[in-house]
Amino acid sequence: MRTSRRQFFALAAGAGAAASLGAGQAAQAARVATNAHIVILGAGAAGTALSNRLVERLDGARITIIDGRQQHWYQPGFSLIAAGLKPSNYSVSQTTDWLPKGVNLINDYAANIDPETRKIALTGGDVVEYDYLILAPGLELDNAGIEGFDLSLVGKEGVGALYAGPEYAAKTWTAAQAYTENGGVGLFTRPATEMKCAGAPLKHTFLIDDIGRTAGNRGKMDIHYMNNSGALFGVPIVAEKVRMLFEDRGIAPEYSHVLKAMDPGAKRATFTTPDGDVEMDYDYIHVIPPQRAPKVVRESGLSWADKWVGQGWAEVDMETLRHLRYPEVFAVGDVAGVPKGKTAASVKWQVPVVEDHLVATIAGDTADTTYNGYTSCPMITRVGRAMLIEFDYKNNLTPSFPGIIAPLEELWISWLMKEVALKATYNAMLRGKA
Repeated sequence: MRTSRRQFFALAAGAGAAASLGAGQAAQAARVATNAHIVILGAGAAGTALSNRLVERLDGARITIIDGRQQHWYQPGFSLIAAGLKPSNYSVSQTTDWLPKGVNLINDYAANIDPETRKIALTGGDVVEYDYLILAPGLELDNAGIEGFDLSLVGKEGVGALYAGPEYAAKTWTAAQAYTENGGVGLFTRPATEMKCAGAPLKHTFLIDDIGRTAGNRGKMDIHYMNNSGALFGVPIVAEKVRMLFEDRGIAPEYSHVLKAMDPGAKRATFTTPDGDVEMDYDYIHVIPPQRAPKVVRESGLSWADKWVGQGWAEVDMETLRHLRYPEVFAVGDVAGVPKGKTAASVKWQVPVVEDHLVATIAGDTADTTYNGYTSCPMITRVGRAMLIEFDYKNNLTPSFPGIIAPLEELWISWLMKEVALKATYNAMLRGKA
């Protein structure tokens, strides 16, 4: 299936127009008068997008965002930075660039949440009370969960770790580029925990394979994808497609191999497997550590007790994202304890659901808006080609452009969706316009 440049930009323009129309309709709805204090914990994609939408829906509400980080990171760009396709500043802006007027930003971090008294203690000593709380702090990389690993290693001696931030994504390219030039054994890992953008480890593997191939050095590269389970992706039909691509490109999948420890001096990694620990030497290793909810959420009593034990994801209804025990609390984005949805595209669909249910509650009403688990992964398979994979809780493929973009075909247009259109859509989402 081929799509021309003119068709691509027509698609992008159409999507943008539809997003703007939806936002305009929401803005024209009668605003709900309230003096409620709404606290949003986190100014990432979810918290920022929700704040911009709530100021359009509520009249008189006090909206406070708590986040100690002053930079906003466009995280979908990390894979491009780590492959040398974008500079590190491609993913960096300022938090204040995206926040609406009238919202109070507190540049601090939450130290404690007491859902019984509806109070949040900050690391600086202040206490913030709320009527409604939106948990949107993202997640935490448990770097210490891998013995011998430290972020100071990234970019040196064949160690990459693109998840840690724009700077580390750029350092990852330093190590990965050397590997594409010199060859050797490359180990591309992913954790056994839930994780943001489960396609990112695959994207990095595909890109480094392709860059080495283009440089004429692929014959010197022995690439292993260290998978955490017996399937390469959570959606069976996609897992089989990836397996076929790996077979075609000589990438060896190592199933049920989870990185446990590494010895950077010896360039040796230890993996847990069903048959016991296995050691493998490497020339390049891409490390994605275990991931979990931020400590303040894990220790708040707001986490699931019987699911994802130890990871701390917020105990919310999978369709409404409302907390199951504290109805004045919602979770959106990575921290939400739902079976799918740790991507920026998921946030775009989750935010309106939380918005509708919160506004309806304030108005003394109910809402029937639901989140169906929509997750999108522009799966880069080589420079200039990608598969636009979209799916829901039931692992059904849910293509946005049926008949135009085939989800399991490596297409130029799907690459442009990732490399060009996605950031513009993301920015519109931050503004509450998508």
